[in-house]
Amino acid sequence: QVQLVESGGGLVQAGGSLRLSCAPSGRTFNPYGMGWFRQAPGKEREFVAAITWITGSTLYADSMKGRFTISRDSTSGTMYLQMNALKPEDTAVYYCAAFRYRAGSDNMWRITTYDYWGQGTQVTVSS
Repeated sequence: QVQLVESGGGLVQAGGSLRLSCAPSGRTFNPYGMGWFRQAPGKEREFVAAITWITGSTLYADSMKGRFTISRDSTSGTMYLQMNALKPEDTAVYYCAAFRYRAGSDNMWRITTYDYWGQGTQVTVSS
C-alpha cells in the first residue's frame, strides 16, 4: 500500500518560514491531486491547500492565501507547502493527503475526498 511521509516541520519564530514536503513510498503512485490539512490542539482538522497533479490547479483556505504556497514535483510525486510569515496560530500538526480519482474543486477542501493520509508533522511557531 502507498504511504505518504511528511517532513520539514519544526520550531520557528513568528514571522519565519518553513517548507513542508510530502513524499509517497511503496508502489507507483499517480494521484489526481494532493492536499494539506492541519489540526491544532483542541480544534478540528482544517483544510489548508490542495493541488491537482496534471493541471497544477490550486485551492487555498482563505486564511492561508497569500502566505502559503502549495506546489508539486510531478517526477518524484512530492508535494510541498511553503509557509511564510508564520504566526503562533499556525501551530498545528500538518497532514498531507492524496486522492486517486477526479474530484471537483468544490470537493477538494473536504476531508472525505482523500484516500491516503500521512501521519503528520509538527509545526510550532513561537512568539
